[in-house]
Amino acid sequence: MVVIIQIKKTDFFLEEEKRMEKDDVLKGIGQRISRRRRQLRMTQEELAARMDVSTQMISYAEQGRKAIRPENLIKLCAELEVSADYILTGRATEPEYQRIAAKLSRLSEGELTQVEQIIDACVALAGK
Repeated sequence: MVVIIQIKKTDFFLEEEKRMEKDDVLKGIGQRISRRRRQLRMTQEELAARMDVSTQMISYAEQGRKAIRPENLIKLCAELEVSADYILTGRATEPEYQRIAAKLSRLSEGELTQVEQIIDACVALAGK
């Protein structure tokens, strides 16, 4: 009898741990959506209208309260001009690097030096 109770407790904690991991993943996704939307100077309402979804769906996604359906993820990535890999994992893919490189190519030598110094400072602050 004690063993059965112990197994149930273990199962409960495993389920709770899985739920917490899922919550962390959803919050990370939400933070990336919100950050990119704000970078594009877009409101939740504007993004929702462009995607033909409710503002509440955008809000819940950004808060990490609800997962995004695959068909909405495709629309979201198109509107935010990022890959699904970036939204889901936070890792930039080749198109993101190309977009940044295209912007950098328009800068002068002196401006590039300043950008590099800013990047170095950001990397140092991040401890990487």
